Amino acid sequence: MAEIEKKPIKIMETVLRDAHQSLIATRMTTEQMVPIISKMDQVGYHAVECWGGATFDASLRFLKEDPWQRLRILRDGFKNTKLQMLFRGQNILGYRHYADDVVEYFVQKSIANGIDIIRIFDCFNDLRNLKTAVNAAVKEKGEVQVALSYTLGDAYTLDYWTDMAKKVTDMGATSLCIKDMAGLLVPYQATELIQALKEATDLPIDLHTHYTSGVAAMTYLKAVEAGCDIIDTAMSPFSMGTSQPATEVMVETFKGTPYDTGLDQNLLAEIADYFRPIQENALKTGLLNPKVMGVNIKTLLYQVPGGMLSNLVSQLKEQNAEDKYYDVLMEVPQVRKDLGEPPLVTPSSQIVGTQSVFNVLMGERYRMATAETKAVLKGEYGQTVKPFNPEVVQKVIGDEEVITCRPADLIPPELDKLEQEMAQWKEQDEDVLTYALFPQVAVEFFKYRQAQKTKVDPDTADEKNGVYPV
Repeated sequence: MAEIEKKPIKIMETVLRDAHQSLIATRMTTEQMVPIISKMDQVGYHAVECWGGATFDASLRFLKEDPWQRLRILRDGFKNTKLQMLFRGQNILGYRHYADDVVEYFVQKSIANGIDIIRIFDCFNDLRNLKTAVNAAVKEKGEVQVALSYTLGDAYTLDYWTDMAKKVTDMGATSLCIKDMAGLLVPYQATELIQALKEATDLPIDLHTHYTSGVAAMTYLKAVEAGCDIIDTAMSPFSMGTSQPATEVMVETFKGTPYDTGLDQNLLAEIADYFRPIQENALKTGLLNPKVMGVNIKTLLYQVPGGMLSNLVSQLKEQNAEDKYYDVLMEVPQVRKDLGEPPLVTPSSQIVGTQSVFNVLMGERYRMATAETKAVLKGEYGQTVKPFNPEVVQKVIGDEEVITCRPADLIPPELDKLEQEMAQWKEQDEDVLTYALFPQVAVEFFKYRQAQKTKVDPDTADEKNGVYPV
């Protein structure tokens, strides 16, 4: 048997971002992270994901922390390790499309404050929605990783993925990520996909998945054997369930093989020992729900990410209609098809899920459509891989005008206006970006920050004549 070429697999560590976002609603504080930074910096990770995603919103809203200050602290501590963030294309880290000037400024400030690798994705895989962020990151000399949201369906053939990989290469990306947010990629399909991508592009390929459906570690094994360059893992106390496979397990799996990571298990064990009490305390306080630590094979049956399942349950509970759970699950694939078969990831997963609930509870499909469903059908989120169901389009938006251009082309520059609105609160350049993404939450945080300095109650802090948008 021919000897396999030596190709150590690289590890991207998620414990400071996606792992705690997936398991404990992004509640890990900067204070909890700081003591372990120097040890993590010795590991030799390809990168540590520590920012972006929901960390920005959660820091402000629940932890009363400045996310920019967190980034600077992490950058100061990680002397030898690249720092990575997750960026939602034209949505940045928020829930709407922003003007190009805001996207460009956010990328500039992210890199200036310490980010090395920006992972950029769009919920529809509409590459037009990535263009501004990618170009800005290239201009700032950051590493640009374009992520394709992985999903299943008639349109998502190997040809689709390889064609997308070629386009991503042409965009100027420095690496390509397959972002499997629901754990849908099964082992032997991973072999086929990675082999096809390796033939289509010379870019390094990073595979990101979640353990939700129970196959993730096996999927990583087959992907690495097929030529995958980087895998995303989480330190064991915050691994598995709706998070990623455990770092130590994957390191041990490839030990003594051509894919040996070379990482030190003793050092990893010390890091795991540090995070274990944080995990145990989260279990004790109820912050970590044991339900998210198991396997949910329904993910594969209905292609619904773990977070979306729990969202559906809470929506039905509010309506005293928990008995309709399986009806809603069966409706999800139909609504997804009607809306052009998009991948189910923020915000498309919430849009499809909520519309499915409405369809079932109303007893008639699209008798009532959400504002977001209408926006999707009007083209406000971009282009889906397949056309919308024309009957649904007619029923929901009738003859309303539909946009076919890149949605952000219709958004005028907004940075100057935002600067004026929040001028009274500004203490650093980055504050305008915090305000741009979450205006109300940002103002509450700015009041809190001011109150901490002057020791006054946040609710009585001088509001002067600030603008508080709804």
